Amino acid sequence: MLGFYTPGGSRTATPLPSSSASVRLADPSAYLPASELVDAINVALLLGQPLLLTGEPGSGKTHLAGHLAWSLGLGELLKFETKSDSTAHALFYRYDSLRRFEASSRGEAGDPARFLTWTALGRAILATLAPEQRACFLDDDKAPPRRSVVLIDEIDKAPRDFPNDVLNELEHLYFRIPELDDVVVRADDAYRPIVIITSNSERDLPEPFLRRCVFHHVAFPDEESVRRIALSHLGAHVRGLDPLLDQAISLFTVLRSDAAGLSRPPGLAEFLNWLVVLGHGDPDEAMSARKLRVTIGVLVKTAADVDRANVVVGTWLAGQGA
Repeated sequence: MLGFYTPGGSRTATPLPSSSASVRLADPSAYLPASELVDAINVALLLGQPLLLTGEPGSGKTHLAGHLAWSLGLGELLKFETKSDSTAHALFYRYDSLRRFEASSRGEAGDPARFLTWTALGRAILATLAPEQRACFLDDDKAPPRRSVVLIDEIDKAPRDFPNDVLNELEHLYFRIPELDDVVVRADDAYRPIVIITSNSERDLPEPFLRRCVFHHVAFPDEESVRRIALSHLGAHVRGLDPLLDQAISLFTVLRSDAAGLSRPPGLAEFLNWLVVLGHGDPDEAMSARKLRVTIGVLVKTAADVDRANVVVGTWLAGQGA
């Protein structure tokens, strides 16, 4: 049906799909924020506070940060991917104490700043400073002071103390470096970084942390918004295939409903990937029973949900007269 891989093939080079589809899905210019989200962004910008976004996985929280950096002309998005062992200082820098020890044992320790690696918020704060102020930390960065957009992604994955440990640093945008005689690096208020924080609400965040953020829940878009988002991200890939898009949205909506009984409803990002697959090949076969069965794994992620989804697909096809 798709024809890229055939077991026991001739072992000759086969043209494989390019990454253009996935690149297009991440294109910041194609992002379409809801009006409520636009309002929340503007409130956070006015107050100079981090914007905390919640919403189900795949609802576009992470892509919003890249879109904002692009829209405001602030260059590359600086992203911190929170992990279960993240510590407060990791938001600003990492210090390679092992490499420092090895260098010291050889009598080559020198400047301890050599063993620092700047991470998202640390880089953004340093970028607000004049070149001569940041020279002792980044001697190869001669750019003028600038603002940045920083994404702290999935903060609810971090240890419980992490949000409280960075309260003052996030509010006042500064950090200390104990390895450099406890020097304090503070952002220039004229170029304060714009901070976007996402959470999948896997656990509650501390009240003191929440008070220092502007909160917005990204609601799942309605069917018409899903259509506009699909056309914006995929463009010519689905434009002209209106019947396919209408049918795909119809089935997607049914799969997301409570009646479908899925343990995890498919998200918007998965829907867009699914459209890419459905749009490949013969349009007349796009919503056939076989192709839907083959592609259902793009939308659902457990064996039990695959079984439930196939029942839903069969019922939906029967309703379509297929």
